[in-house]
Amino acid sequence: MPLALIGASPIRHQPGPFRNLLHNGGFQTLDPEGDDVLTESQLFASLPDCEAIVAGGERISATLIEASPKLRVIARTGVGYDAVDVAAASARKIVVTITPGTNHESVAEQAFALLLGVARRVAINDRIIRSGGWDRTIVRPLRNTTLGLVGLGRIGRAMVPRARAFGMRVLAYDEVIDSAFEAEQGVERRSFEALLAESDVVSLHVPLNDATRNLIDERRIALMKPGAILINTSRGGLVDEEALYQALTSGHLAGAGLDVYRIEPTSADHPLIALPNVVSSPHIAGVDERSMADMAELAARCIVDLHEGRWPGHCVVNPEVGPDWTW
Repeated sequence: MPLALIGASPIRHQPGPFRNLLHNGGFQTLDPEGDDVLTESQLFASLPDCEAIVAGGERISATLIEASPKLRVIARTGVGYDAVDVAAASARKIVVTITPGTNHESVAEQAFALLLGVARRVAINDRIIRSGGWDRTIVRPLRNTTLGLVGLGRIGRAMVPRARAFGMRVLAYDEVIDSAFEAEQGVERRSFEALLAESDVVSLHVPLNDATRNLIDERRIALMKPGAILINTSRGGLVDEEALYQALTSGHLAGAGLDVYRIEPTSADHPLIALPNVVSSPHIAGVDERSMADMAELAARCIVDLHEGRWPGHCVVNPEVGPDWTW
């Protein structure tokens, strides 16, 4: 009976449709101890015996893949896969899947939570009151301001109606053009540089790869409006953190809402953490009760489909392994 490792920490040792799918599909499940992201040593202890993994935020390296001769499927819960060495997986004919369409609403909600936390001084005022203070500094409204979306995929699109509800104008930069959606929703297309210059809030919704690493660097930050806010719920590597720190301490940027950092978990002495105009969350934007259940179920379905000879094409990120792939 094939063995599937449950890597994603929120569902480890938890029941749910995902587990029923795997068991009904003939799989045994293995749940390592703990409720944190699996360490490298935990993965080396468990993955070599498994044919599939329902993966979360753990890093699946080429070395780990090479040490796992039975592995056939890496099923990521989420849409990012920068933590997986896809080239190494493809070389071993291991299918890598993601779960599109399951967590974009959750990410959009968290992006706006961070934006409100910064713009309305929610976190700052909470800390002040808890320390005995009472600061009634007047804030800028979100209404009649401009939101610039860097990336107009599922998550970027989910941001649009939320921005409209707050009375915001919406700009977008994306290499893919969807004129019908943009016209229907009143989204104005801009070049990347023009979007940075016009937006009061810039929200990042693109994957991390060689082309987007340090996408927001010192030069791009200088193009942003004085007093603008940066929101990042995508990947920490999109932002040059040192340049962001300088912009936040100099006053060029008013604040930042960050769900992701370059190194995670981030340390308590990280310079950005100490800034009062930064609101953070621990890379949880895509995870709520509904989205986690949906992601886990789709990841499990991909594993079972592949085991039973069905190709989940809309979820596969390395289709080049497909033509002669067999379990």
